[in-house]
Amino acid sequence: MKHFISIHDITTEEFHALLDLAIRLKKETKAGIAHPILKGKSLGMIFTKSSTRTRISFEVGMYQLGGHPLYLNANDMQLGRGESIYDTANVMSRFVDGIMIRTFAHQDVLDLAKYGTVPVINALTDYLHPCQAMADLMTVYEHKGKLEGLKLAYVGDGNNVAHSLLYACAKAGMHMSVATPKGYACADEVVENAKADAKETGSRILITNDPEEAVAGADVVCTDTWTSMGQEAEKAERVKIFKDYQVNAALFAKAKEDSVFIHCLPAYRGYEVTEDVIDGPRSIIFDEAENRLHAQKAILATLMAD
Repeated sequence: MKHFISIHDITTEEFHALLDLAIRLKKETKAGIAHPILKGKSLGMIFTKSSTRTRISFEVGMYQLGGHPLYLNANDMQLGRGESIYDTANVMSRFVDGIMIRTFAHQDVLDLAKYGTVPVINALTDYLHPCQAMADLMTVYEHKGKLEGLKLAYVGDGNNVAHSLLYACAKAGMHMSVATPKGYACADEVVENAKADAKETGSRILITNDPEEAVAGADVVCTDTWTSMGQEAEKAERVKIFKDYQVNAALFAKAKEDSVFIHCLPAYRGYEVTEDVIDGPRSIIFDEAENRLHAQKAILATLMAD
């Protein structure tokens, strides 16, 4: 594995190896066991989108692995003034041992990987959010003791989070149902890729416009904000369109009695989810948020260790 850009790009074996390593590193961290796997290594972290969890988890993760994280706001770089991705990738590859980028255009990540000579990690684009999906399934595994055969239901916007969960569930042998309003479905390419992966693991994928159909019998229920960064002008319209896709007590009741709720955060209570669900006893959102740290450490260690 040279880069971590899309879960679709890695093998099932690589997927499970990352999860296993994340769980081991978390146990070692909790036990106070140091693991300076990346001593002397530096990670360049490019942000063109603001962040809470991504920046903190990658910075802390690199420190815990013995390495050095370097925060780079695109507005402070020549990249923000029009320098090409080609030049940026080549120059940064001479200075750092890995590049993490959180940005809008997915093509920028692909180009960084194409032109640079060091590993590139996709920390979020408008198209995919693979680090989040790894943390999500790590958290589900911790609470359920398995992944294969479980059902995850996603309700809301067919966005980057939904895309990466489709890929992750297909690799894990989990069944996944996605309910979105018409016109807001997941990208056809992602659905087709996920279905191809699912054939190898026995996973089943359902794409629907009916939230109740999606959530019925689910072990895990997930949603995300209705309005992502860059879509603020559409908020009022989106609230009207998505109002029937709120994860509330009535919809959550369609899932299994021991189902859990996940959300990548930030969450907007009263919109995509109600307080009684997200702050209820079956919500595991803060375990999920913590696991960004451990899942990403596994990715960093796998890509950047000697």
